Amino acid sequence: MKSTRIGISQDQTDLLITILRVLLIILALYAFLISVGLMGSGFKVFGKGFAKALIETTSNPFVGLFVGVLATALIQSSSTTTSMVVAFVAAGSLSVTNAIPIIMGANIGTAVTSTIVSLGHVSRVNEFKRAYAAGTVHDMFNLLAVFTVLPLELTTGFLSKSATALTTVLSGSTGMEFKSPLKLVTQPVNNAIVSAISSIEFSKVLTGIIIVILGIALLIISLYFLSKLLKVLVMGRIKDFFEGSFYNNGLVAMMIGLIFTAIVQSSSVTTSLMIPMAAAGIMTIHQVFPVALGANVGTTVTALLASLATGSPAALTIALVHLLFNVTGILIFYPIPALRQIPIKCALILADLAARNRIYAILFILFVYFLIPGLAVFLT
Repeated sequence: MKSTRIGISQDQTDLLITILRVLLIILALYAFLISVGLMGSGFKVFGKGFAKALIETTSNPFVGLFVGVLATALIQSSSTTTSMVVAFVAAGSLSVTNAIPIIMGANIGTAVTSTIVSLGHVSRVNEFKRAYAAGTVHDMFNLLAVFTVLPLELTTGFLSKSATALTTVLSGSTGMEFKSPLKLVTQPVNNAIVSAISSIEFSKVLTGIIIVILGIALLIISLYFLSKLLKVLVMGRIKDFFEGSFYNNGLVAMMIGLIFTAIVQSSSVTTSLMIPMAAAGIMTIHQVFPVALGANVGTTVTALLASLATGSPAALTIALVHLLFNVTGILIFYPIPALRQIPIKCALILADLAARNRIYAILFILFVYFLIPGLAVFLT
């Protein structure tokens, strides 16, 4: 065994380097989580009030879908949108019928975060192509699920009827609170940064924009180091783990996505964490897809807890509609291999276009999440 000049063996040197890399990965991951939180906080500064007003004044179910997309894209949190919807239904200011399309729109809107995160790899073509495909497979599935399930709901009412039946069984349940451990770790730093910027005498909109820009800058930096460190440290071992545990068993991957999202109370965090691993080649789009599906189900936990806390049967019904909608989408698209490939192929095609010309990546986000929903709401 060879030794260095200061008496440290090569094995010990390798161990120290590995420990240092692990610590740097933890630091980069923490910075990444802070960046996602800052983007959400920035959007909420100038978007939450607007989102609340949109939801409260919605009466047309088709417009409700676009309201759900726009409101969630603005505040970067489907949990916040669905919790607001639950509160409005509990208060009687929003009917279950009108709330259902908003919930479906929120499902589409929540995918914008992981798609934005994938833009952090835009300067490196191959990484960006993998990242953007992994980011948009969530978008594609949610869009396809809404296009399939919403017409069925409007014609048959199967979601609301099923949820109402379940409500009679669960209506005696009581609410409970659950704190996300990730929020407990990141929220103090996030709040401190937001408070420091807010203390400067800027307008509300400008304050929000500054926070978002800071979040994006931190996102790009953290993703750069996270991708580099992951490649060096865990490329071989972790890739073997994912191939064994995820690719060959989609249900396991779904359960991991569900449980993790239920714990952190954010599907955006779960799906966004997959992006740097996909960019580094550690995970494939086929492995990311079932995790995203599990995250869709896991994110319904927040609204369910909120509805149980209200004690309102109508609020519980709409929370159960959210759960049943996501489960129905999975049952339609995932079990049959040919249908399972549709959102994956759509994401790969879009990623290929975006890799050739980055403007497609930007236009997809702008049109799907902001311009089309915003124009539909404005015109009606």
